[in-house]
Amino acid sequence: SLRDLLAIQAKQITIENIQKTVAEYYNIRVSDLLSKRRNRSITRPRQIAMSITKELTSHSLPEIGDAFGGRDHTTVIHANKKVSLLKKEDSRFIEDCENIHRLLSL
Repeated sequence: SLRDLLAIQAKQITIENIQKTVAEYYNIRVSDLLSKRRNRSITRPRQIAMSITKELTSHSLPEIGDAFGGRDHTTVIHANKKVSLLKKEDSRFIEDCENIHRLLSL
């Protein structure tokens, strides 16, 4: 039915959806994720958002970089490596990532 189709479409995970969810989770603005600011309170959420985007969408690295304030594709690679590393050593970080995944799948 149309209702089922709309429910499926609503579930589709987009870059915008990921950015909004991560920004809300960390109590920052989406514009902060796209900004050139490099303090940790912004860079960590940005790295998580980039990593989740790479994981859950079919966008290329350059497309993801572009969507995050025109960053280079190598920044996305670095973000992904950093997130993987932090997941190995920081239980709070793992919890944050799992919570964001949960919010995205609601």
